[in-house]
Amino acid sequence: MAVERVTPVIPVDDLPTAIAAWTAILGVDPTIVDGDRWAQFDVGASRIALAGADRTTDAVGVLIKVDDINQAHGAAEAAGLTPSALETGPHEVRFVVEGSGTPATMYSGR
Repeated sequence: MAVERVTPVIPVDDLPTAIAAWTAILGVDPTIVDGDRWAQFDVGASRIALAGADRTTDAVGVLIKVDDINQAHGAAEAAGLTPSALETGPHEVRFVVEGSGTPATMYSGR
């Protein structure tokens, strides 16, 4: 399994307000806005995401893109962590890993 990207994810209750604030802070428009579900900003080689209605946790966490979601799930289990069941979303397959100190959502897809 190869990790392709790690993105900090900030859960927000009011996505339009958060988008406006982060646009002002970062000085760029979001790269993607998916309704009230999700927004992300790409700045240089970095990305930051805002999780609205499509969040897996209410805590700040990380989103980890992998090339093999099944292998990542097995590796989390083998490490003694507690991965959730695989869930198919509109753009990805994902699961949440508990027990790592910070919520981590592993995903494969776009």
